[in-house]
Amino acid sequence: MSKSEKIAVLWTSGDKEVAEKVVLMYTQGAKMQRWFDDVVLVVWGPSTKLLASDDSLQEKVKGLMEAGVKVQACSVCAGEYGVTRELEKLGIEVIPMGQPLTGYLKEDWKVLSF
Repeated sequence: MSKSEKIAVLWTSGDKEVAEKVVLMYTQGAKMQRWFDDVVLVVWGPSTKLLASDDSLQEKVKGLMEAGVKVQACSVCAGEYGVTRELEKLGIEVIPMGQPLTGYLKEDWKVLSF
């Protein structure tokens, strides 16, 4: 039996071009092309503010979620930027991310950050 290949994409950049041309594009490819069995997108830091305020990025993230990408956002960051409600309305799991990210790092996950 082969082990499951898993990736957590850590999105921290507040730059829209990085979001569109790198983070979301790679995350979509990782899921749709089945490069990994499990794909998680972690929204952390300035990316929480960017995502909450940008309709086109929200649509792309919704599409990722519909394709089966698990999306989580840092509740501390979302709270600091005042965007918790906006992210929750998108269906994103807004939680304290320190422990989950530590788990991804310690377990058998690849972690890629932008």
